[in-house]
Amino acid sequence: MTQQVLVTGGSGFIGARCVLDLLAAGYAVRTTVRTPARAADVRAQLRVGGVEPGEELTFAVAELTSDDGWADAVAGCDFVLHVASPFPTAEPKDEDELIVPARDGALRVLTAARDAGVGRVVLTSSFAAIGYGHEPTDRPFTEEDWTELDSGVPISSYVKSKTIAERAAWDFIDREGGGLELSTINPVGVLGPLLGRDYSSSVRLVKTVADGRLPRVPRVSFGIVDVRDVATLHRLAMTHPDAAGERFLALSGDPISAQELALLIRGHLGPSGKRISTKLIPDWVLRTLAPFSRSVRNNVGDMGVVRRGTAEKARRILGWTPIPRDEAILATVDSLYALKPE
Repeated sequence: MTQQVLVTGGSGFIGARCVLDLLAAGYAVRTTVRTPARAADVRAQLRVGGVEPGEELTFAVAELTSDDGWADAVAGCDFVLHVASPFPTAEPKDEDELIVPARDGALRVLTAARDAGVGRVVLTSSFAAIGYGHEPTDRPFTEEDWTELDSGVPISSYVKSKTIAERAAWDFIDREGGGLELSTINPVGVLGPLLGRDYSSSVRLVKTVADGRLPRVPRVSFGIVDVRDVATLHRLAMTHPDAAGERFLALSGDPISAQELALLIRGHLGPSGKRISTKLIPDWVLRTLAPFSRSVRNNVGDMGVVRRGTAEKARRILGWTPIPRDEAILATVDSLYALKPE
């Protein structure tokens, strides 16, 4: 009998890849969308990925901010991949705009899954819940680490939302999860080939650089992982017996600096890449802007900071082998030119 998987947020960058990966692996997939019209967007993305979905793909309408629809969404499902989560393009005026739907949405999904007798939920968390609020260190972060929200180090609303939501999910499992199992995936910046116009903020950064719209780049570094590998890791964590109760960092190789990213893309694009700047923004400029911009203020502490992590646990337990970092970056660039998203 074909197993049924619910994927929340199937129209999103990671969610659509998870749906594609599961269908290719032979699962029946139901995915949530905020409105029925979004079902067409999901189908269109799957066609870009080479799959023409049939009756093995179904849809349910549900939102993170409401209880409505979640019982129907999880009914009859063996597993749930909870991918949906708010991810803004700019720092919100009120951090609760991110924290509340991320936390309460996760709890709604977990409650519905428990009540429906789902076997395991895989929650898409983030490196944001692991590597922030710490003093600079050369030690690679692991799944044992948690972001420190009360350290006094400026932290963005997004980082807070992912940390609070994941902690709430583990607390729920400990207190009232019943027989429900939980695993979490904690990716760094997610890149890779686009399936449509809905993509991550990490892809938006690559597009900004590739379009030559940054006259200078900040002195920051970040980790990279391919969206195809993130989808595979969700599926492996969903079924592997040793994945229950575990967190898995998802990353490929060492972090890359914004300047290195610009150099890589410029070299890949050849003559059309000449418009890409590889010059650095002086740190003092960002410090001067910090009092006037919440977004700059929350990120100015990242200047010169390199947060390393390790995916050894995912490799060892799940046999996961990620695509090389630079390959993921260039695949992103190529798909941006192919799809021409806005």
